[in-house]
Amino acid sequence: MNLDKVHLAAQKPELYEKGDSVIWTDEHISGKLLELHLNPEVDSASRSLESINRTHEFILSFCHTTPLTILDLGCGPGLYLERLAGTGHFCTGMDFSKSSIGYATNRAREKGLKINYIIQDYLKLDYQNQFDLIILIYTDLGVLLPDERVELLDRIYRALKPGGLFVFDVLNERNADQKFQEQQTWSYEFSGFWKPTPYLELASGFHYPGSKVFLKQHTIVDESDRIQNYRFWTHYFNWDDMMEILSSRGFRETEHFENILPARDIWDGENVTFYKTRK
Repeated sequence: MNLDKVHLAAQKPELYEKGDSVIWTDEHISGKLLELHLNPEVDSASRSLESINRTHEFILSFCHTTPLTILDLGCGPGLYLERLAGTGHFCTGMDFSKSSIGYATNRAREKGLKINYIIQDYLKLDYQNQFDLIILIYTDLGVLLPDERVELLDRIYRALKPGGLFVFDVLNERNADQKFQEQQTWSYEFSGFWKPTPYLELASGFHYPGSKVFLKQHTIVDESDRIQNYRFWTHYFNWDDMMEILSSRGFRETEHFENILPARDIWDGENVTFYKTRK
């Protein structure tokens, strides 16, 4: 193993420098992600069952008429759409993961729910005046790079019907010092989340406070000494940040909502803000 190469790969990168690997199209990782999605006790790929139920009730509070046309971006295995379709809404889900969409499609068929699932990167969303409500849950807006965020918001705006709603959640600034601590940890696995074969993982956390963004970087070294870097950027926002972002893309009547989620840890409760905004 070339330790110099590993050390170099694990260093703090330039702001918004992309990794060389992605998780969504890796067959092994996508299978592991699906397992996490379906575990009701953890807040990993999806949130815990309690959080999902509370989010569903929050979303339903804006659905005063039925049926609505609803699009869930990054829908995963359809945990929200199953609930929304069960109350009479016309639902579409979009996700990059074949494993998650395959599971969701089978579940909808078994339950007799008419949900349209699409395997697609939601950054390529291409609808015009199609949906009454679009949702983006589990702080996904904050993981996008700034130019990606602008592009997605523009696409969401076009996809909404006039007067349609966009509902989403983001991390806020509360407890930022606890959430975003720079750190590094090593681990060795015979088989695990990243690979079915032995690998070494260096997990690093880097804070870029001037840009209100935190990077979680996973440097993976396999038995053939191949080095892969997975990088996950997470932004956090306050009210003024979000108002500026949304108004610049044409959204109006923006409202924010606190403490929708249970207070399990620093990634829930008061640390997550939900927004509702209108085309």
